[in-house]
Amino acid sequence: MSGTIYSIIPPLLAILMVILTRRVLLSLGVGILSAALLITNFSIVKTGVTIFEAVKAIFISDGELNTWNVYILFFLLILGVVTALISISGGSRAFGEWAEKRVKTRAGAQFTAALLGMLIFIDDYFNALAVGQVSRPITDRQKVSRAKLAYIIDSTSAPVCVISPISSWGAYIIAMLATIFATHGVTEFTPLGAFMTMIPMNYYVFAALVLVFAVAYFNINLGSMKVHEERAIQTGQVVDPAKESLGDVKEDLPTSDKGTIGNLVWPILALIVGTVASMLITGYTTIEDKTGATIFTIFENTDVSASLLYGGLFGLAVTILLFFIRGIKASYFPIAVKEGIKSMLPAIYILMFAWVIVDLIGQLETGEYLASLVEKSNMNVAYLPVILFLLGGFMAFATGTSWGTFGIMLPIAAEITAATDINMLLPAMAAVLAGSVLGDHCSPISDTTILSSTGAGSHHIDHVMTQLPYALIGGGFATIGYLVLGVTGNGIAGLAVVILLLIGFIFFFSKRTKTA
Repeated sequence: MSGTIYSIIPPLLAILMVILTRRVLLSLGVGILSAALLITNFSIVKTGVTIFEAVKAIFISDGELNTWNVYILFFLLILGVVTALISISGGSRAFGEWAEKRVKTRAGAQFTAALLGMLIFIDDYFNALAVGQVSRPITDRQKVSRAKLAYIIDSTSAPVCVISPISSWGAYIIAMLATIFATHGVTEFTPLGAFMTMIPMNYYVFAALVLVFAVAYFNINLGSMKVHEERAIQTGQVVDPAKESLGDVKEDLPTSDKGTIGNLVWPILALIVGTVASMLITGYTTIEDKTGATIFTIFENTDVSASLLYGGLFGLAVTILLFFIRGIKASYFPIAVKEGIKSMLPAIYILMFAWVIVDLIGQLETGEYLASLVEKSNMNVAYLPVILFLLGGFMAFATGTSWGTFGIMLPIAAEITAATDINMLLPAMAAVLAGSVLGDHCSPISDTTILSSTGAGSHHIDHVMTQLPYALIGGGFATIGYLVLGVTGNGIAGLAVVILLLIGFIFFFSKRTKTA
């Protein structure tokens, strides 16, 4: 069954069930079971063993601790405790009151979250969680739904990371480009130069970012987003009270009146400084030839998950220190630890299930099968960018990983263009990057989608369903842009078309909003 059309059944089954039932763990569980059955040719005993091995791989890989996954899980628990300590100390309340005097509109609150999302571009995981912590008190005060906040966070994290050379994403992509160029003897570009050249051709990124600000300014609420926003405005309920949100501490926890905005600001700054410093340190210490180290080689070699853990521990230490310096009741501390950990458990469960299904989908070679469809087809090279964009989007959607899609599709894009028209190399690879982010935004099993829900304190499926219309619209405009790029061979022409389509969309829906 591996590497065949049957390999796409488990991810599609899981995604379809998520949409129909709104029960994430059940849907992922069915996807996991169906994938294991296909891998083992429906052997019940082997299916159980396969699932057990996939779960075990979350913690133990190649006989060693899987530090990437374990550190991410610890970071989530630490962040939950930090969030609870900030809330109980009165930091969130104080920050909300401070921000209320300065951010006085719903659009302003959304703009603040979007700008923060663009500024914290070091890593998408850190972006989603850190921006959520800072933005929640502001958007809650202005009655912005958590689903809208999750959309803003998700649509400003990966899109900015994928075009930033100084980020975990940029370092990963530049390293891949170096290998690809060496393989095909490409000397016209340096990896960094190629990365920078591809930025204007990453059409989905620009569509996603423009839409975020347009949605905030013109209050464009499509599909179920309108329901969430109307409930927030009319009742003040920023989340659906009937559903369990991710990463959100209880509202009825005891809150001290001694807390100041410093109880929120300093822990978040400590998280940022601690994480960035750790990324620089872990990256630098890994480089063998330190004399030639640059900021790009440092980020290329950094250990992201370890850096998140170290930064989280530093942020936690600062949070605890402030908690006791303010003279807050010591009896509140164990409550914060308990409730903070408890608030992150639903997100951790979903993330672990997602990791298992991604592992099994990898064993089924779903990505390789989808990629083979392009390699086997005799297409007109002009259609290559749009086809790679759509296939990259579907692959990331089905597998839940944009990085995995990069790893499979970038070399294939290079292989095809090297054999047909090397001038299409950068446009083709830019299309892969853009499609991967689009699929990541649409996929309910994507880890960044899960963490965006967690950072915003939103119900996961509410985030998936409310973001989907905007992602598909941006993806539709990008598709047309890649058609223009392929036909004209001009990347700026494709970008111009995408911008014109965005202007038309914004003009049409802003008029409808005013007359509604």
